[in-house]
Amino acid sequence: KAVVGGMSAGAIGQFFASPTDLVKVQMQMEGRRKLEGKPLRFRGVHHAFMKILSEGGIRGLWAGWVPNVQRAALVNMGDLTTYDSVKHFLLLNTPLVDNSVTHSVASCCSGLVAAVLGTPADVVKTRIMNQPRDKQGRGLLYKSSMDCLIQTVQGEGFMSLYKGFIPTWMRMAPWSLVFWLTYEQIRRICGVSSF
Repeated sequence: KAVVGGMSAGAIGQFFASPTDLVKVQMQMEGRRKLEGKPLRFRGVHHAFMKILSEGGIRGLWAGWVPNVQRAALVNMGDLTTYDSVKHFLLLNTPLVDNSVTHSVASCCSGLVAAVLGTPADVVKTRIMNQPRDKQGRGLLYKSSMDCLIQTVQGEGFMSLYKGFIPTWMRMAPWSLVFWLTYEQIRRICGVSSF
């Protein structure tokens, strides 16, 4: 249930947020374009949305949505199921009690697993979102998430899927810690019992 719930929540939420993630990824590439001496494509967030919309229509705003949704599903599954599983394990098999120490250990584990599961999908998502497109909005480098995954591993090796792992984990670990500690305090304040 936790796996299905976590994956579904991540997938649905990210599907609706995909256009904003596309704009973020596209704008992050502007620095590289500037360093390469290429002209900048966007003047700001609004301009990026409008340019992507004018060039690819509504469908263009969802370019790369499949790997984006896959990534979010994997990250949420890793975070939600690991937190719950580790917390249960600690409470049942160690002298730890249901307190902030237990919650912190479980959240650190969940952030690590989320980063391990999500980083390869993040690499694929970013490459698909940044690839050049033809007039119909189709990617010129990759046909699908699987094609990108295969090309990346064949061309650069398996570990290339973990480019950016440390910054990803450094971002996810504090987020997970704050989220789960806050969640547990809200449960306690509302009188919701633990397991």
